Amino acid sequence: MNETQQEPPQPPEGRPDRRPEERLDRLQRRLAQFAAARGWEPYHTPKNLAAALSVEASELVEIFQWLTPEQSAKVMEKPESAHRVADEVADVLAYLLQFCEVLGVDVLDALAAKIERNELRFPVRGTSTPNSHSSE
Repeated sequence: MNETQQEPPQPPEGRPDRRPEERLDRLQRRLAQFAAARGWEPYHTPKNLAAALSVEASELVEIFQWLTPEQSAKVMEKPESAHRVADEVADVLAYLLQFCEVLGVDVLDALAAKIERNELRFPVRGTSTPNSHSSE
């Protein structure tokens, strides 16, 4: 290992050493097996999964709907709201992974490509300006 390379971080004790993409693949397979075991594949169309993803994302938004920015920044400090947030995040990710599985989208490749396009589209300048962010 040369001076510019860093040693990869070690996994916490008791956790297997898996790269994030391997864990993501494993979770995606578990979701597919879960749906298959229940005969849900006919319902897992791109349209239905996109709608379900939207509903779950809305449920995540609902948690924050009437909170001030300060309150929303502290939502994970309370166990009951932290649990709700984590559950909704899991639901959003589950439907996103199932959606990608059905359409053959590699979610990590798609994200990396999008970041690269955004880096070109929004180059770093001397100062940032408010309201210059876009998720497109």
